[in-house]
Amino acid sequence: MTDTIFAPATAHGRAGVAIIRLSGPTAATALTALTGRPPPAPRLAARATYRDAKGDLLDHGLALYFPRPASFTGEDVVELHLHGGRAVSAAIMDTLGALPHLRPAEPGEFSRRAFLNGKLDLTEAEAIADLVDAETRAQQRQALRQLDGALGRLYQAWANDLVHSLAHLEADLDFPDEDLPDGVTDQTRPALRRVLDEITRHLGDNRRGERLRSGVEVAILGAPNAGKSSLLNVLARQDAAIVSDIAGTTRDVIEVHMDLNGFPVILADTAGLRETADRIEDEGVRRALARAERADLKLLLYDGSLWPAKDAATADLLDSDAIEIVTKADLLTATDDLPLAISTVTGAGLDNLLDRLADSVALRLAGSGPALTRARHRAALEDAKEALDRAVTAPSPELVAEDVRLAVRAIGRITGRVDVEDLLDVVFRDFCIGK
Repeated sequence: MTDTIFAPATAHGRAGVAIIRLSGPTAATALTALTGRPPPAPRLAARATYRDAKGDLLDHGLALYFPRPASFTGEDVVELHLHGGRAVSAAIMDTLGALPHLRPAEPGEFSRRAFLNGKLDLTEAEAIADLVDAETRAQQRQALRQLDGALGRLYQAWANDLVHSLAHLEADLDFPDEDLPDGVTDQTRPALRRVLDEITRHLGDNRRGERLRSGVEVAILGAPNAGKSSLLNVLARQDAAIVSDIAGTTRDVIEVHMDLNGFPVILADTAGLRETADRIEDEGVRRALARAERADLKLLLYDGSLWPAKDAATADLLDSDAIEIVTKADLLTATDDLPLAISTVTGAGLDNLLDRLADSVALRLAGSGPALTRARHRAALEDAKEALDRAVTAPSPELVAEDVRLAVRAIGRITGRVDVEDLLDVVFRDFCIGK
């Protein structure tokens, strides 16, 4: 990383302030080239006049200097605070691009350099992306917790415990003539089982972290003209779906993203459930059933004008993840065994529906401790669990050591930190091998 990179740190477009960030060995030199002055005192904003190579004025703004290693990337970092016009940013970027050893940053390169310089582990780097993409308060809290290192510390603690056990196993195998304790392999098994149990519990979290990051999927299901599209529009507060008295109007899945009491929800309107000879509508029904299969929650809608008759295809989808709803409450003539009743015309029952839906979503995302947030975390922990499952019952020390080594590597893939020096440190510290 001998070159210096630069990129806008604020969104493109018209704004009061724009920020361009530089990182690398010539960041301070580039600032001097723009301002004609040495960099300001570290971490203190200073007024700056920016000029191009010909001396033409580009802008008046602020400059900040963060010397290595006390910066986000661990390198020399400079921030240029400018007026937020497009022409100003473009002129500064062009001037920077003409300086030697400077180039535009690749996507994510600032965070990549922070990782490579030991400022972040991979989970913290991923949390930055999650924080930028967060649309709800709950997503923001999860991303901030991960950025603060909660997830990385959990995984690193497991890795440290496994490295300690592995060091004892390796010492027993590689230095049989040394004065080591007897039964080292059997002594490590309780610690391995404890880590295995903790990983198993962590994996059995009902995917709450992944759901919170991507959104809880809620499918609206029912017969044609049951009021699915009307409900979607009311909940989304926009005309996202076409509403018509003509049965079969909705033929594909229509998604709307919602913020429900701080939780992200993906609300999906689906085709009406019925048998049909129309091939396009039949494909819509197939997609509706597929969405019902994968949805975290289902809203089963029954036409209130036909109550107490229930659509059989809709009723067949009833399970613990479903909420039964009678629509068109303003047209109800019977109230026998009436579940939650709503009217998108009068608004009756909608607050009750939102409260119940919010409670159901919160229940599915409830939990304590940091949650894994990505499929790659889950895959690596599944590999670690599989290796430890073998290790706790392996018949020989060699097999135990090999499986523990595989588990350490799997966890290390999550944080990006796997170091043989950690193993050597434990061996020589605990046993003083070689005196």
